[in-house]
Amino acid sequence: MTIEPGLIDFLENFLTPKRKALFEKVLNSRTNHFTVATEDVYQLHNTSAVMRSCDVFGIQNIHVIEERNLKRIDREIAMGAQKWVSLNRHKSSKDCVEALREKGYQIVATTPYGNSKNLSDFDICKPSAIFFGTEKHGLSQEVMENADTFLRIPMVGFTESLNISVSAAIILQHLTQELRMSKINWELTENEKNTVKFDWLRKSFKNCDEMMKSYTNTQ
Repeated sequence: MTIEPGLIDFLENFLTPKRKALFEKVLNSRTNHFTVATEDVYQLHNTSAVMRSCDVFGIQNIHVIEERNLKRIDREIAMGAQKWVSLNRHKSSKDCVEALREKGYQIVATTPYGNSKNLSDFDICKPSAIFFGTEKHGLSQEVMENADTFLRIPMVGFTESLNISVSAAIILQHLTQELRMSKINWELTENEKNTVKFDWLRKSFKNCDEMMKSYTNTQ
């Protein structure tokens, strides 16, 4: 998606200097090298908490699979993160996996079982889509069979698994920290930055449609 730079400049003029600087700072820390997918998570607050973690650790895109459990984003739990993270909805796990593969992502299934790799041993070089499953049953067979690799958080207690929102926060914090310390070109492209910034600007003003009409009328 190509956004006219003049329109972005026009809308940015309505931001305070502090807000404008914050937009730039956050954009420069955003990445699409990693993305996240949640699969039919039963408890709504968990999906929202994962979205919040994506925002905190700089993951721009989150993919929500709603094959069995139609959801709305819990605004209270997300605490505004739904404004800043790009939400992609999928009707099935198959559709989500195929869409992410087309974008060049390897499919990473999180599971504490089997031959999964420890978080510290994960190779961050490849663009990766990290899949998180339901609290009770984990990821579906569809995702497990199509996964390129498996990832787990090392645990030494009696408990075998963590809540999805906790798992996502631990994994994303580790992977993004490793990514930013690497020489990988993980930043958003200029076109991606413009697309995200335009979306943020549109959500920042209640009368944005009228403001854009005003801009168009002056051209």
